[in-house]
Amino acid sequence: MDLSAWRAQRLADLTAADSWLSLVGLYWLEPGPQTLGSANDNALVLPCGPAHWGVLHVNQDGTVLWQAQGQAAVSLATDRDGKPDVVRHGDASFILIERDGQVALRLRDNAAPARLNFPGLDYFPEGDQWRIAARWEAAPQTLEIASMSGGLEARQVSGQALFRHGDKEYRLIPLDEDAQGLFFVFADGTSGKKDGNGSYGAGRFLRADPPVDGRLVLDFNRAYNPPCAFTPFATCPLAPPENRLPFAVMAGEKYPLPQPL
Repeated sequence: MDLSAWRAQRLADLTAADSWLSLVGLYWLEPGPQTLGSANDNALVLPCGPAHWGVLHVNQDGTVLWQAQGQAAVSLATDRDGKPDVVRHGDASFILIERDGQVALRLRDNAAPARLNFPGLDYFPEGDQWRIAARWEAAPQTLEIASMSGGLEARQVSGQALFRHGDKEYRLIPLDEDAQGLFFVFADGTSGKKDGNGSYGAGRFLRADPPVDGRLVLDFNRAYNPPCAFTPFATCPLAPPENRLPFAVMAGEKYPLPQPL
């Protein structure tokens, strides 16, 4: 996929129904029963959805039962072991996520202004100099990855991408790798700057195809902002110290444009 098509797909994904832009709440759940809905007499008062949606019961073992108003209780799967169950009511929906042993309710509203009035994405100019050939070096290790929610997660990685910029060699360590490729989180000299030539402060994401014969390409033109750049209700990994580059990567997505109120 060429860069223009990739950018169009990126925008389509970001503004689709149930996308990150539809997030309107994140609620960490305590053990026991909790009523939820948009009425003020609920334990969890939501900004959307029916007045009295139902009751969530979080068990001590982390399992969760859901009883919608007037219906029988059912068990809800979280995102721990794959695709979570989705509970819907009109434009509103929620899923359950698990982070650091805690369960949270992630609320979406497909009518959220942030989604319907999204101003688009801003990019640095495309540059061939930012498509950088790299070599893959096996280097098994454990990384402690911090997240925007304040948690720490240990991740096992098998190697690192080594590349040159100027007259020096640098490295990036992937946080995930699978048959589809490598996933990096990096920060650089543009991170946190809001002068028109900056990028999101916590870092950006980058994907690369799997190494072939020990070689791969890092195309920084396809660096993109994490969900946390667009919503406070996401839990994103931060760039580890090993992936904080001491130079400005003037490629990929810039700092997000102002969001509608």
